[in-house]
Amino acid sequence: MDETVVADDGVRLWVEEAGHGDPVVFCHGGPGLWDTLDDVAGLLVDEFAVYRWDQRGAGRSQRCGPYSVQRSSADLDAVRSHFGLARAALLGHSWGAQLALEYAIRFPERVSSLVYVSGTGIDPRATWRDEHGRRIRERLGDRLARWAELNDGERTEDEDRELCVLQWSTDFARGDRALAHAERMATPGSESTSSAMRPSTRRPERGMLRSCARGARLCRSRSSSSTVRRTLGRAVRWTRWNRRYPRCPG
Repeated sequence: MDETVVADDGVRLWVEEAGHGDPVVFCHGGPGLWDTLDDVAGLLVDEFAVYRWDQRGAGRSQRCGPYSVQRSSADLDAVRSHFGLARAALLGHSWGAQLALEYAIRFPERVSSLVYVSGTGIDPRATWRDEHGRRIRERLGDRLARWAELNDGERTEDEDRELCVLQWSTDFARGDRALAHAERMATPGSESTSSAMRPSTRRPERGMLRSCARGARLCRSRSSSSTVRRTLGRAVRWTRWNRRYPRCPG
């Protein structure tokens, strides 16, 4: 069931609640992306109450700052509080794993457990980056040449999206379905396990995808409030979704 959570500064956040049992709150990747964890939620709803949400400035939530790690943590707490959860498990992916970790450090009494999925790491030197880059190239296979071509120089809007899809496809374990999964990630509002929304044919604006890709790289090299604020700011300024979803109060 879709709901709206109002943060302490009045910004409206989209949330979906599904299932019954011990609570698990999801934190999607980005910053600047939207929730893409519906398949994971579908695996858990028979045993857990799952709460998915779009972080501010993305997806179905309002385009309204400020944007920072502290603000994202406060929004996560607003989701928890809205549903009356004294404690909840947190499941975070990529940047969302970092957000979940930050929240758990700040509010340990409100977190029952933490699932850290492909997080950006806490090593400020990002010592894993070389190995990560090698594996991306290895998993791209015969698409490596096209990926390298797209990475070199200016791109059109379609090419920007193509690059994101190729890059994201390397994160999936099943190579035969990786491109399809990545295509859906690049389409805001796409769902597979929820009948509440139909897959959208609307594409995010070029700068939105570029900002998302840049945000992932920045956050993996240094997780800071200024990085999150700059990256989400770009995503918000460039997105065309303001025509469809509400902006800041007033």
